[in-house]
Amino acid sequence: MKFGLTFSLQVPPGSGVSWQQPYRDMLECLPRAEDLGYSSSFQVSHHAQKDGLCPGPLIACAGAAAVTRTMRIGTGVLLVPLYAPLKLAEDIAVLDNLAGGRFIFGVAPGYVAAEFEAHGIPRDERVQRFEEALDLMTTAWTEDTFSFDGKFYKVPETRMTPKPVQSPHPPFWYGVSAKASLRRAARRHAVQIMSPRHGPEELQEHFAVYEAEANKIGWNITERPIMRTVFVAETKARAEEIAAPALNYLFTELYGAASAAGERVLRAADGSIITDKTQVSFDTFKNRYIIGDPQFAIEQLRIYEKAVKPTEVVCWMHLPGISGADAMRSVELFAREVMPHFA
Repeated sequence: MKFGLTFSLQVPPGSGVSWQQPYRDMLECLPRAEDLGYSSSFQVSHHAQKDGLCPGPLIACAGAAAVTRTMRIGTGVLLVPLYAPLKLAEDIAVLDNLAGGRFIFGVAPGYVAAEFEAHGIPRDERVQRFEEALDLMTTAWTEDTFSFDGKFYKVPETRMTPKPVQSPHPPFWYGVSAKASLRRAARRHAVQIMSPRHGPEELQEHFAVYEAEANKIGWNITERPIMRTVFVAETKARAEEIAAPALNYLFTELYGAASAAGERVLRAADGSIITDKTQVSFDTFKNRYIIGDPQFAIEQLRIYEKAVKPTEVVCWMHLPGISGADAMRSVELFAREVMPHFA
């Protein structure tokens, strides 16, 4: 099992932290994390947020690529319908060259209504735009010259250079959970990266749909990554003291608010649907984050190992409101005391 890191670069309102501090924390963390054995770095992305949750993941990925040598660098995930696809294909080709072929293109159609409103994209077109944009980008990356005549995007005969380092193109990783989307991911031969919103039982359900479609078309799934919110300290009490406010904020203001608005369902540990963000507390979702001492983290990872057999766990430790110093201590303690048990 490999381990990676996730960054969202958020500054909770009223925290007194500058917008640039989480970017500095990430750039200081990554070279040390690479030396410690972490194999990847991913950028969470949303738009029109009050806390700066990264709206420019490709730029953040370029920064990550510049301070690392071997880590895979990826978006976890980029909301494709909000971008002009040919320009996006160009930027990713440049990024893959900058990173020496280390880029992973994590993608999703998005779900937050305010993001689509801000960018002038009809929300009800998001899935069709998403799939069509990926078709256009694949064509641009793999053909010397091309044209494209889609429902939403049209490109006259043209060329796109440079081409990505990776052939035929950087891998697609889908960040989706709807059954139809999981099936589309398999049909595109895309790796599915499982969201930290879901507990082990939900992940099993999602993998079952994805695997069934892959088997149907005769495709062997190449990787099984999951993303988890993780924080370790010398004691479980200390880990919860530092991380509980961050998890309360994240699950209330992002996942809980979206579920309350009917944009994407969030289920509590008992299976009930969150319909009001005030229903959310640290204890509501304890079955889907790993907050504790190293032994607790090992025990929790064994549960995921048995349930879904992940090939990589991408750890979201730089959580909103946690200082870079505290997050770095967790990164180092996890590498020293937890990762060797899964080598």
